[in-house]
Amino acid sequence: MIRYLINFIFPPRCAGCDARFPIESRERVCVTCRASVERLSAPLCHTCGVPIELSLEAEQNRTFRECSATPPHFTMARAIARYRSIEEAYAPLPSIIRRHQYGRDQALTHALAEFLDDPIPLADNDYDLIMPVPLHPERLRWRGFNQAALLAATVARRLRRPLDVRSLARSRATAPQTAKDRRDRHRNVCDAFTVHRSAQLANRRVLLVDDVMTTGSTADECARTLLAAGARRVDVLALARVI
Repeated sequence: MIRYLINFIFPPRCAGCDARFPIESRERVCVTCRASVERLSAPLCHTCGVPIELSLEAEQNRTFRECSATPPHFTMARAIARYRSIEEAYAPLPSIIRRHQYGRDQALTHALAEFLDDPIPLADNDYDLIMPVPLHPERLRWRGFNQAALLAATVARRLRRPLDVRSLARSRATAPQTAKDRRDRHRNVCDAFTVHRSAQLANRRVLLVDDVMTTGSTADECARTLLAAGARRVDVLALARVI
């Protein structure tokens, strides 16, 4: 009844295209906007999750040479959709992500959650903890919330696993990664994270959640820190992947 009254006063609209929903709707993103995203589908690199061209090498091990030569600290990374920040400047998913990050609108979390696949691509693994990529306290105060933590909470509910937002922290403020190349991104986040409760991580399988993954440098440094603190395995789930 309360939801109906709220929807009557503030008619629900799609967070992507502003199309109006029926007054009884619980949706935040319309079918057209959900269908507009480019889902990442097989064949994928087994490690980093980036789509690969089928070749003899790919058919044999499904792993990029770079991932084989210099493996990341996470075991496996997967993303739901492709994020092309220039070509899709006004596409629904990138638009909602940017408004969520910089417009400081927590309500958009529910819209982003509707882009998550069901089942989640990594749900085959029996994780012990779901954990977001943390924000530095200064950034958290400015934004008011950690968008990765809100998404991680949705993933934790779906997988019925505990959400841990306290054990991993960003101990050093870092410059934005946007304009940096792969090497500079790695240097930027090196030793930027710390673990507060290592006992909580002992021999645990952790699923690390973020909204956007670019080169994977941030996720890799988080995974390195978690493994050094005693975690058994770290996988990564991102809503979107810049490719």
